Amino acid sequence: MNPQWSRRHVLDTDDWSRAEIETVLDQSRAMVEVLSRPIRRAPALRGRTVILFFAEASTRTRVSFELAAKALSADVTNITATGSSLEKGESLYDTARTLEALGGDVLVMRHASSGAPYFVARRTSAAVINAGDGTHAHPSQGLLDAFTLREALGDLEGKRIAIVGDILHSRVARSDIHTLVPLGARITLSGPPTLVPAAWRCGQPPSGVTYEPDVDRALDGADAAIVLRLQRERQQAGLLPSLREYSRVWGIDVGRMGRMRAGAPVMHPGPMNEGVEIDAAVAHGSRSLIEKQVTNGVAVRMALLYLLAAGSAALLEDRA
Repeated sequence: MNPQWSRRHVLDTDDWSRAEIETVLDQSRAMVEVLSRPIRRAPALRGRTVILFFAEASTRTRVSFELAAKALSADVTNITATGSSLEKGESLYDTARTLEALGGDVLVMRHASSGAPYFVARRTSAAVINAGDGTHAHPSQGLLDAFTLREALGDLEGKRIAIVGDILHSRVARSDIHTLVPLGARITLSGPPTLVPAAWRCGQPPSGVTYEPDVDRALDGADAAIVLRLQRERQQAGLLPSLREYSRVWGIDVGRMGRMRAGAPVMHPGPMNEGVEIDAAVAHGSRSLIEKQVTNGVAVRMALLYLLAAGSAALLEDRA
């Protein structure tokens, strides 16, 4: 078992050390090598079962976790809200008991309610990975964003990363902060005041983070930008005057990219609202790392599954 890894679950990265984060990133680099082989398979999880429980819609995260598990030779079971007992009113407690009875070794869970993976983790012997809970956290996305930036920029110590958009509703923004700041990055947040947590825009952002209401100033000299999706499905009416106004004031286009450091990359967790928070020419341009994020997502999630499975094996050996 890796001496820097003792986690039983991956629910958030808000209390992780730099060494723990770097362990995942270094392991991810090894998984990139596995995925570059003619036969992209490793036997690390042979005989293990990974349950994908997605009670909220997902494409990139769900598919990348499935590909990651299969690349490590695990057996994979998919459960979605549609067509499951959740549609019949089954409680999360009963769902947790059902998942426990299925005997999965790792449970990857996405849920619309913040804190749901914590609830399930307390009621199952499986290792639980939070694949996104409400507006709270999306740790694997934060880790893959850190991995992608480290691959592009090298050491992130002192690098300035601008995170722009709907920060209030973004679990990605929170997980990016929790992952990038321990690696030495400096974060500048920018977005409409109505879409930024009140404490953060009133002088009390997390350590290592500043809020700049002027998006152009936020981008000046930035080493990279992470553009966030405008999450209209989570918003209340009245937070924005119009999508056109949002795009004009806050949208990232080629002109705004010119304010960043020469060659500075742009990222987006997806799915994108092209023409709203990001221009198509930026999203598909030479400085875009958006497709690379999707590719790296498989390697990072392989690393998490591998580390959790190895940790579970060590725990079982200790108990024997």
